[in-house]
Amino acid sequence: MASFSFGAGNASKLLSIPLYAAGRLATLLIPRSDDRWVFGCGAGIGDGALALWEHAAGRHDMVWLTGSARDEADARARGIPTLPKTSLRGFWRTARARVVVVTHGFGDVNRYAVSGALVVQLWHGIPLKRIGLDSPETLRSSILPGSALVRRVLGEMYRSATRRIAVLPAASDLARGRLESAFALPDARVPVTGEPRVDVLSRATAPERRAAARAELTRLVGPVPDDTRAVLYAPTWRDGDSDPAVPTPAQWSRIVDVLDRHDAMLFVRSHPLGAGDYEPPAATSRVRGLSSDLVRDITPLLPAMDVLVTDYSSLVFDTSLVPLPVVFLAPDADEYGVRRGFYGRYRDVAGEKWATDWEEAAVQLAAVLGDESTRERALARARELDARVHAFRDGGSTERVYRVVLHLLRREPAA
Repeated sequence: MASFSFGAGNASKLLSIPLYAAGRLATLLIPRSDDRWVFGCGAGIGDGALALWEHAAGRHDMVWLTGSARDEADARARGIPTLPKTSLRGFWRTARARVVVVTHGFGDVNRYAVSGALVVQLWHGIPLKRIGLDSPETLRSSILPGSALVRRVLGEMYRSATRRIAVLPAASDLARGRLESAFALPDARVPVTGEPRVDVLSRATAPERRAAARAELTRLVGPVPDDTRAVLYAPTWRDGDSDPAVPTPAQWSRIVDVLDRHDAMLFVRSHPLGAGDYEPPAATSRVRGLSSDLVRDITPLLPAMDVLVTDYSSLVFDTSLVPLPVVFLAPDADEYGVRRGFYGRYRDVAGEKWATDWEEAAVQLAAVLGDESTRERALARARELDARVHAFRDGGSTERVYRVVLHLLRREPAA
């Protein structure tokens, strides 16, 4: 499983300062072409970048910049032209593009050739945990980790990078405030358009979305009977550390017992950059993996689920659009709050009685699966959360973002 930490990533950035400087000089000399767009996504071919690609396809000279053979294969299967992002051609194409679309950071494309482009940052979720400049983790480095000077240098590098962002779409005014703070951006650059990445959760009817998602889930993991409830477990990233909630053998036994009694299956979606062993000690058809190696973008599969188990993942906001009841499992909420921090209070989202281990989570999961009143209360909480964090539920966020980009390119007035 891939792993990443801010400490190692920031150390690499410090060592690459000469390359950033050379790239900046090159982009001052290389002219950009208005109709050239480049796309990239840190999680593969998916997320908001894919939604905008599909909407804009055929209207511009576009290419997707990839970082792995898997990405190239996935793009080829969709008929998407690609270039390796770290190649000379990837550098040249990024330097020539007028529009650069990313979802995680400038490393989604060729990071040294972004200066001077119109950068569209389609961030990968409404943040619950603090991100960017709002989190102390962002400026941590394995080079002189206690140095205030190093943190100041990293902070200035981060601000210099975020100043290049022209558009950072927000799902709502609440999300907008968080993104403005985290990326040090003014209001005008963070329009409330909705997120392209979740349009798939609002298009067609609810039964049609569920049928399509169940069909795709079956294609990926094998038969999932219509009457079998699907539970998604999605722990968040802990800066390269292992998930502290990985079940013990005894807890696995308890989990499988709950699944058996309520005819349910558990799908484990470990974070693409996280770590943890989620293999039950005894083989069972009730537990299956949905890792990023199998599924790059989990969003289209959310309507196939019946319950979400998570800690601090932004999936809690995405699933409120379905909506799904949520069991919160957070064994390290206090520690995580100190180290990473939350927007607002964790209990404002999770309530007062989140589980601290799988023993407690199994009890809460059994209640959601087995008691209709408990399930309805959880669904009501999800709907309340949806009303707070999503301004749009019409499947039109990608179109709104596209119109903002065209307006910035002065091709048509903003809607």
